[in-house]
Amino acid sequence: MRTLWMALCALARLWPGALAGCAEAGRCCPGRDPTCFARGWRLDRVYGTCFCDEACRLTGDCCFDYSRACPARPCIVGEWSPWSGCADQCKPTARVRRRPVRQEPLNGGAPCPPLEERAGCLEYSTPEGQDCGHSFVPAFITTSAFNKERTRQAASPQWSTDTEDAGYCMEFKTESLTPHCAMENRPLTRWMQYLREGYTVCVDCQPPAMNSMSLRCSGDGLDSDGNQTLHWQAIGNPRCQGTWKKVRRVDQCSCPAVHSFIFI
Repeated sequence: MRTLWMALCALARLWPGALAGCAEAGRCCPGRDPTCFARGWRLDRVYGTCFCDEACRLTGDCCFDYSRACPARPCIVGEWSPWSGCADQCKPTARVRRRPVRQEPLNGGAPCPPLEERAGCLEYSTPEGQDCGHSFVPAFITTSAFNKERTRQAASPQWSTDTEDAGYCMEFKTESLTPHCAMENRPLTRWMQYLREGYTVCVDCQPPAMNSMSLRCSGDGLDSDGNQTLHWQAIGNPRCQGTWKKVRRVDQCSCPAVHSFIFI
């Protein structure tokens, strides 16, 4: 049988019409389409009805020339759009960005990656420009990487471009957290997995999270005596929350990157 199959393949190269198939029938169909078939040799070495739809890769009844006649095309996506603003003001919510599909996958090509990403955010002013959000307790935190994107002007009109306060860093020892933090595997919320009981973390207080009058971040625990249990919540997943106790205030954070966060 193997010799016969090799002979048939050689014959196909010399006289492609001898084996028929997708190319001769001019068939190449997306998805599962039982009407998309031809007559010829199948890849499992059976002669008869063979198929030219994408599903034939799973069912194993493709025509012998399916890969040549219907080459796989992967999904191609475009660039990410800019981040949207927060979905609401003065309360923890989410921002979103999207990217378009430039080419749909065909013939078993690689599927499209995620086309939308969401991340937590909190805006500090109402649409009328009134300051808000600084009375929040517990502390709301996010990854320190967010500080690279955040601009003072966009997040709070209370801070002018002349404001050059250096901010400060609070160190906390994490006491407890919900199991939902460890379950996060989305690209922009994966940082929550590094929150661990018993670990010391650094949380940076910088404008615009810093109140323009008190120069404090809400929920920083600066007034606690070190024995007081304080509460925190991760922006982007309200079920990821827990408690910690103040260790000390320092001028600059020095924790490892995975244990460095910011007040938001």
